[in-house]
Amino acid sequence: MGKKLYENVVVKKFVEKWAGKEAVEVLKYFLKSKRPLRDEVIAEKAGMRVTEVRTILNRLHYRGIANYDKKRDDKTGWYTYTWRIDTKKIVELILEEQQELLEKLEKEREVQENYTLFTCKGGCVEFPFEIAAEYQFKCPECGRDMNCIDGAIKKRHLSKQINKVRKVIEELKMLK
Repeated sequence: MGKKLYENVVVKKFVEKWAGKEAVEVLKYFLKSKRPLRDEVIAEKAGMRVTEVRTILNRLHYRGIANYDKKRDDKTGWYTYTWRIDTKKIVELILEEQQELLEKLEKEREVQENYTLFTCKGGCVEFPFEIAAEYQFKCPECGRDMNCIDGAIKKRHLSKQINKVRKVIEELKMLK
């Protein structure tokens, strides 16, 4: 598989986005152990407070990434939670996000290819010729004159972004 899941940049960004920067460390301990762990054990290994680890695990649980088994200690009456991480769910969620981004970028590139677009110097909004003409080529947000956008530069930029997203999708498919 090459890179470990927690070393993948896209995975790191995704986990950080949904559960915070420390979540990557928590993920790393789970993936290295390859077995379910109690939150207290992770806190000890990561040098974090148990409440921080629980917060991270609950955020991951909300996304369907972390799951737990709950057991009651008959002597103390306290509950212990044994957590596990669903790595396939991480990859699946990121793939969904990347697919949505890819579709959005492709639609945007299609608009760039099929329409003459106009915007103001501030770049408030972009309109096709017909709508810009309705506003008499004045930006409805700032009132400045709207000019034709050089679509070639934007199309190249969008094509580069699309290629990057496709590459990320291929990498993620290999992590499954």
